[in-house]
Amino acid sequence: MRFQLETGGQANLIRTYASGLIVVGQESYAHSLIVLPQQIIANWGPPNFDALAQTHFEALAALSPEVVILGTGQRQQFPRAELLAVLVTAGIGWEIMNTAAACRTYNILMGEGRKVAAALLMIESES
Repeated sequence: MRFQLETGGQANLIRTYASGLIVVGQESYAHSLIVLPQQIIANWGPPNFDALAQTHFEALAALSPEVVILGTGQRQQFPRAELLAVLVTAGIGWEIMNTAAACRTYNILMGEGRKVAAALLMIESES
């Protein structure tokens, strides 16, 4: 799906998402990443939902966003409570949704000027 949002600045806008692809600005990514309005962390790590570990959530907490939007791939899946506890302890809000919804939600919050981090797992193909 393609969409456009006017941001008026140099903030990182997610322009396209599809199975195995996320385009932020003019850059294409084919692996999990973290997108913040002014930063992209392309080497976040987990290749899929089952690989999520505490270190991935610690990396998110270290960025000190107001809210983390976790995109869990093709479908919404909830990580174990002990993983989310890292964000809760740091006072960071969180939302869990499929990656397509996470991309759309990130763009809306970013457009509102919120300090948001989108942690995006790739959308798997529907084979």
